[in-house]
Amino acid sequence: MSPDSIPCGSVRSAAEVNELIRALWLRTGGRLTAQEREEYELLVVEWAEAVRCEVIEAA
Repeated sequence: MSPDSIPCGSVRSAAEVNELIRALWLRTGGRLTAQEREEYELLVVEWAEAVRCEVIEAA
């Protein structure tokens, strides 16, 4: 599935996802287990999608 096919209304805001990423780093002290690394990677992808949607909506 192309990232462009994900409806923008179905994602959290970039700010909200950023807070989750920050909380993950704080909770782990900056040292991620394999499971936490997977969570981090998913959050980064979600953050990038949220930023894309916010740019599209602002245009």
